Amino acid sequence: NNFINQKKEKDSQLTKSQDKISSIDNEIREYEDKIGTLSIKSQSLEQQINDSNISLAEIKTNKLALLENSDFDKDKILKSIKTVDETALVDNENALSETKSKIDKLGAINLAASLAVLEYKTLVIDADPQANTTSGLGFDPKTVKASIYEALISDADSRAIIAETETPNLFVIPSHLDLVGAEIELINAPNRENILKNKLEELKDIFDYILIDCSPSLGLITVNALTASDSIIVPIQCEYFALEGLGKLLNTVKIVQNRLNPDLKIEGLLLTMYDQRLRLSNQVLEEVKKHFQHLVFKTVIHRNTKLGEAPSFGKPIVMYDASATGAENYLNLAQEILTKNDPNATFEVAEDNEEALVEHVKEENN
Repeated sequence: NNFINQKKEKDSQLTKSQDKISSIDNEIREYEDKIGTLSIKSQSLEQQINDSNISLAEIKTNKLALLENSDFDKDKILKSIKTVDETALVDNENALSETKSKIDKLGAINLAASLAVLEYKTLVIDADPQANTTSGLGFDPKTVKASIYEALISDADSRAIIAETETPNLFVIPSHLDLVGAEIELINAPNRENILKNKLEELKDIFDYILIDCSPSLGLITVNALTASDSIIVPIQCEYFALEGLGKLLNTVKIVQNRLNPDLKIEGLLLTMYDQRLRLSNQVLEEVKKHFQHLVFKTVIHRNTKLGEAPSFGKPIVMYDASATGAENYLNLAQEILTKNDPNATFEVAEDNEEALVEHVKEENN
């Protein structure tokens, strides 16, 4: 009887074990089915990625073909000028909102135009995917034949991308939304931080000043701009939040100086959107001058309605309304920069500019 009872217990245990094995087998089959489903999805995704790469390659090929067939008159650009000063306008890191970013873009447009009307041959490079500088100078970013994107990710000739603006002596390398993907495409590129610097080598003898308009984020494109520049201008709005990101930006400049561009210097801190009627504006002005002293430009850009209107017409302020306060501010800034870099600089204005602009420059000379 004991033997029979033991056999029954073992049979019962065996049955339970077999049931567990069957249950485990069922789970294994379920996992195999899931793995099979995931494998199919993975293959589908790989196919989509391959199709995307093919499409991207076709887009690049088409753009490069357009670039090679461009009817731009290169002879207008290929004239030798004595010296060049590459200046990056870097938005303060705190100005990440689209509105603030667009306001700071006025600095690049209007400073470049002011240098141009003072008869310094000037190039603006729009290194921001938002392409506000491009549109602010009268070009539609959606229809440009070639942009800074092609110069960075291919062997395209930088001189062929340059476009002439309506302002005499002012030229631009436009931007495009494609620039958003440039940082990913350049991530494995050799010597990636110096790509823009190498591209500018072929432009140094053509222009007196090269201004690089940077995006409000400190990514690879902005690092390229800092590496390629002799100096940077930091626009600071006369608002509380403008002071918070300034320290981080200056720290980034130090890192670039230590690792990539030891000759990089801060040209100056430019106070913008100043309204003397507002206590906050005056407080920010005092704080910045107190802590940074000689780094702050004497020129302050006042809040001005005409400055906001000019980009909608695709014109810098000196061409839109030369008698506006904003035009006077940016002419003063241009002269301050010229005097700082060349104490013997003289300022002359092209004859075909508006009479009011001539009067402003004469007043500044006096």
